[in-house]
Amino acid sequence: MHKIIVAALAFLLWLPAATAQAQESVHFPSLDGATQLDGYLYRPSGEERRPAIVGLHGCSGMFSRATGAISPIYREWAAELTRQGYVFLLVDSFRPRNHGEMCSTLGFELDIYRARPRDAYGALWYLQAQPFVRGDRIGLLGWSQGGGVTLYSIGNLSLGRPATLPQGDFRAAVAFYPGSCNIQRQPSDWTTRIPLLVLMGAEDVWTPAAPCKTFLDGAVGRGAPVETQIYPGAYHGFDAPNQPRLELPNYRTRAGVVPIIGTDPPARQDVLARVPAFFARNLAGP
Repeated sequence: MHKIIVAALAFLLWLPAATAQAQESVHFPSLDGATQLDGYLYRPSGEERRPAIVGLHGCSGMFSRATGAISPIYREWAAELTRQGYVFLLVDSFRPRNHGEMCSTLGFELDIYRARPRDAYGALWYLQAQPFVRGDRIGLLGWSQGGGVTLYSIGNLSLGRPATLPQGDFRAAVAFYPGSCNIQRQPSDWTTRIPLLVLMGAEDVWTPAAPCKTFLDGAVGRGAPVETQIYPGAYHGFDAPNQPRLELPNYRTRAGVVPIIGTDPPARQDVLARVPAFFARNLAGP
């Protein structure tokens, strides 16, 4: 952990001091050829060209059902990453398609799920066109279903990658407790050339860590640059701020499992250092 923190601090010294600007609503096309996406762009102050990160929400969407505002988990990560000097773009894949949550069995839409990697690459193209972004220094960050979308996006047989990427592909990716992270949902020979960090909770019953770790270990054996971290005692959504342990019976899975979410303070503290350090190692450069 000491090395991780040192690496993060070294990269922060390379970045100009960053004071976050207010979020900006932006619009850009998905590469699905049919959808104009909404995005929420967070920028550090100043006009320096900076590295950027694309954020992909989970199955409940980007917004809190209680307040209608961007959910605290995404808002706080946006603030943290922007504070550290990154441009951060949250991509809304649901409202532009007139869809609500996709956590319940009735709400899930496979076509939207399979389109989301094209949303990720639409966001990449959008950021690469901005004068304040270093187009060859862009990362991808996904939570839960968005973590599964991350896997589908960065694999060598990506569901979203266009034929040409003049300014390059995503340079690194992070997936929190990703969906579809198992040998049943992914190709048996899945691998990636993009450095990937996957963060999971040992007590997660919604997207269990064990089958995900088995799948990722296979990818590592095929040469994929994948790092994993499993947090003992942590549930799904362990990085959310101030989320009490909560069961979600409305999102009971087809297997009858009732999801549980909740903040795990030690895990949250660790990822707040580990994730920036990972991006620092992979998005830095001349």
